[in-house]
Amino acid sequence: MTTRSGTAPSGDIELYYDEFGDPADPPVLLIMGLGAQMVFWREEFCRLIAGAGYRVIRFDNRDIGLSGKLDGARVGGPPLPVKLGRTFAGLPVPGAPYRLPAMADDARAVLDHLGIDRAHIVGASMGGMITQIFAARHADRTRTATIVMSSNNKAFLPPPGARQMKALITPPPKGAGRDEIIEHTTRVRAVIGSPVYPQDPAVARLHSAEYFDRSYYPAGMLRQFAAILGTGSLVGYNRRIAAPTLVLHGTHDKLMRPSGARAITREVPGARLAMIDGMAHDLPEPLWDRIVGELTDHFDTATT
Repeated sequence: MTTRSGTAPSGDIELYYDEFGDPADPPVLLIMGLGAQMVFWREEFCRLIAGAGYRVIRFDNRDIGLSGKLDGARVGGPPLPVKLGRTFAGLPVPGAPYRLPAMADDARAVLDHLGIDRAHIVGASMGGMITQIFAARHADRTRTATIVMSSNNKAFLPPPGARQMKALITPPPKGAGRDEIIEHTTRVRAVIGSPVYPQDPAVARLHSAEYFDRSYYPAGMLRQFAAILGTGSLVGYNRRIAAPTLVLHGTHDKLMRPSGARAITREVPGARLAMIDGMAHDLPEPLWDRIVGELTDHFDTATT
């Protein structure tokens, strides 16, 4: 199964992507989450989807991985507690250098570059938020939408678990070197990951080292977080989605609670909710067959 890679322009930003499978097969665009490089969609996972008869494309969002960075762009706005309060109320927060709709337009730019008219759009976490916006703004480019372990940031949803949120937003110690940062990343993934399906610690450290060596750019994660806060509630986008929509969520996710998945399902016309028992805020390898089965069954609902 061949793998191809390249860069796609989106305004002044170049977006790095790679793809798996036959270019003649129906395309699937995978969008990853906050601070997560495209390799969080593990290659073996992508190949499972491609093996089911799909052309699978993953890419690094702006400000992360091998894609273009907005070096020097500063996050402004009120203090963090005020920002979180506005987010809890579903209100956009000022001070973001860009917002999630710009990232949805990046996803469209990848399809444009590859000459793809319509694709199955799959997003995880922040990528699921981008997917909601993409499906609303670019209905003509969306065969199906799948929103994984995400939320629509509707007002007054239960907040993330304190332990999980603290792990996500707490940086490594000041002046930390490569080994300390790798250990920090491994601990964070363990806190937000699936307790029912814990990853082997040695494998987890290898993955953390891969992420660090490929690209370590914490400033990009801060700007992406600002993009989420700056966008506010996605309910208005939800109500404009016409594509068949699957909401996929783990029963054990405390970072993006299942209440967020239920909120999306209520707002998107005809959306279907599938809960994955034992999954938290990750894609555990023992569940890949179940997850890929849900995805491909959903793809089959597209009429064209």
